[in-house]
Amino acid sequence: MSSAGSEILDNLTTRTLSGISEVDTIRLGVDLVSATRKNIGFLRTVNESQWLHERPTILEAIRRYEELWMPLMSDLTVGAPPPMILPPVDIEWVWFCHSLNPVRYRQYCESRFSKLIGKPAIFDEENEEYALMRCREIWEHKYPSEPFGNEVDSDSENPICVTNEDILDEVKRQRFLYLKFSEPYMCELVYLIAARQRYKGFLYILQKFSDGCSLFVPASDIQLMWLTLLSYPTVYAEDLKGTWDDMGKVVGVWGNVKAKDVEETKKIWEKTFDLPYEKAGGGLALEFDGIASVKPPIFWNVSDTDVNSKYKSMLPRFLLEVCIFLKLKSGMKAMQQDIKCDFLRLRMVRCHRELKLGKPISSFSHNSWQKVWHLYCEFGTKGLILELRHPGGTCFKGSTLQGTVEFRWNNLLRAPSLTMEREIEQFRVVISITPPVQAQYLLKCVPDRVTDDSGAMISDVILRLNGYRPQEGRWLSRTVLDHAGRECFVVRIRVGGGFWRRGGETPSAVKWEDRIIEIREGFWSYVAGSIGRAPEKVVGTATPKEPTAECQAAWDFSTGDELMISWESSSLTSGLKFALKNAASPDSLLVLLRGQKMQYQGREQSEVEKEAEEEDDEGFVTLVRFTDENPTGKATALLNWKLLVIELLPEEDAVLALLLCFSILRSVSEMRKEDVGSLLIRRRIKETKLGHRDWGSVNLHPSSLSSSSSITSPYIQPWYWNAKAVMAASTDNIRRPPAQNYSPAEGGDKLYKRGIIT
Repeated sequence: MSSAGSEILDNLTTRTLSGISEVDTIRLGVDLVSATRKNIGFLRTVNESQWLHERPTILEAIRRYEELWMPLMSDLTVGAPPPMILPPVDIEWVWFCHSLNPVRYRQYCESRFSKLIGKPAIFDEENEEYALMRCREIWEHKYPSEPFGNEVDSDSENPICVTNEDILDEVKRQRFLYLKFSEPYMCELVYLIAARQRYKGFLYILQKFSDGCSLFVPASDIQLMWLTLLSYPTVYAEDLKGTWDDMGKVVGVWGNVKAKDVEETKKIWEKTFDLPYEKAGGGLALEFDGIASVKPPIFWNVSDTDVNSKYKSMLPRFLLEVCIFLKLKSGMKAMQQDIKCDFLRLRMVRCHRELKLGKPISSFSHNSWQKVWHLYCEFGTKGLILELRHPGGTCFKGSTLQGTVEFRWNNLLRAPSLTMEREIEQFRVVISITPPVQAQYLLKCVPDRVTDDSGAMISDVILRLNGYRPQEGRWLSRTVLDHAGRECFVVRIRVGGGFWRRGGETPSAVKWEDRIIEIREGFWSYVAGSIGRAPEKVVGTATPKEPTAECQAAWDFSTGDELMISWESSSLTSGLKFALKNAASPDSLLVLLRGQKMQYQGREQSEVEKEAEEEDDEGFVTLVRFTDENPTGKATALLNWKLLVIELLPEEDAVLALLLCFSILRSVSEMRKEDVGSLLIRRRIKETKLGHRDWGSVNLHPSSLSSSSSITSPYIQPWYWNAKAVMAASTDNIRRPPAQNYSPAEGGDKLYKRGIIT
């Protein structure tokens, strides 16, 4: 920044971001909120349309754009605003990419048509359908020999000549633009309204300080608004006609960013509005001086439908992003020595009460905002609490509370720009969030009591309630808990027949092919303490079948899927191979890949860790779906069949994932002749008390891990980074089960091993 720019900043009077209006900055000639929602949906469609990115299709689209569409629009805009029509998607994509370079787009239009060609503002879906239909009518009348859709043959031997290299380069450059703005919260209305206000603030500082700063680096939410305005060329030209040259100082989405430019933009923003420039959902996810930004631990996914809504026992899980900034109050003197020892502690209002993240305050200053924590929280945590504490307490250990402040998610959702400021003693704290959006389901299966054919637990209590009629059959049972510890399914595996009454017969084992797996929706109906009956509704079954020559184990699912499992060695599971078939859904191919694949690959691993993972299969399997929309595959679930833990997208069926987990575990147990997944446990093991350590409730961004006092806790990282530690609360006692404590009613191990161990 020049010395003149620094002098302006020193004498600047702070403004309020929410007070920025069109009087202070430019007038926005388009509804940016509606336009941005439309653009995100359009970019997503383009990203999922693989055919649009094949070279013959692109070249044909550029030809149609230059030779047909732009001349048509020029004829229809003689002395009038853009007509309310929309072109086919291939032309619209080329048009969108071309308009993102405003200088070249203007030169192109003026050299060919002596005017700037604009785009109509159509945001309603019904109006879009009408605009596309109206365009088809006009097109077919003007170009009767040209098809309305792009019908180029990708295998054609007659290549299309490139007529405009500049446009081709723009289309290639924007190929993965959607990935920059694919977070699902970016479509939320409250987020876009906040982003529009911050965009106005960005334009304000651009106008005021363009002479004092070489380049302005927009945050991601501001950049999203800026790109939307760019896509409406005539509106952009009219709105920014007084600052056209200044807009050249804005770093583009694929521009080379220097750390000094980022810092200058931050300083100007903080001096102008006395707020941190970064915020939740509005970070600087760019490459600084060639160094890639840190990958977040959360995979944000947009799901149009939740197929699990049909299961009333499953409640959706919602996540939001949180950023916490802190600085000393202005005018504070240098901190005294005893104050320098104080530290800030973060706790959650609800859930995960053992979470206590600490941060020393000695590094804070009154000159700039410092990001203390960047994390992802379940909406069910309700909010967070910040405590200012002083080391030392009773008996010279612990700490004493100096001050506290609480932030609730519901209050933040109603705050301007989704940001709230509070004071805690000598500090100012600013917290920002993103709107909560539905995230992946988290399910884990815990051992429970043996049940009979009807679903009732084998017990004297049930026997007495049934008038001492004997209980028939034996089923191993597992209770499926969601992220909040709620019971949502009961999984049962048939292992025995025969009757049981007090002091009566011993059940007999059933054959392997009769050991079916069934999933019942709902929760236990407890009649006395932990004794109860399973829910009645069966929503899925898996039946063992005779294996073929290509596999060693096979299962038929009630979902219509067929699972075949093969292995190369009986001593290791590293040779496991899976094949899934579904004759009823030929358009959707399901593939099971051993290990953590695609977005679940997680953190970077050392060579030693990679070798150890290859030698010792941890039981992870990734479920990948291939469809017309995702021809390269999309990971919809991560399963761990050893620990019986599942993470799945809302668009993936939880029942199918559970059937896969248990079928693989049963098959591998049979293959290895041992109880691989501790299925012989027949009592609910004591778990961590709900609310003390809730897996998945809080995840720290890697950029915050280095400054946190709890970096070793697996509960603030994705569960699959250290699954054994996260699930230790329900597995640490499994290796030493008190088998002699099982009652005769529950049966000895021999019954359940029959058919597994020979």
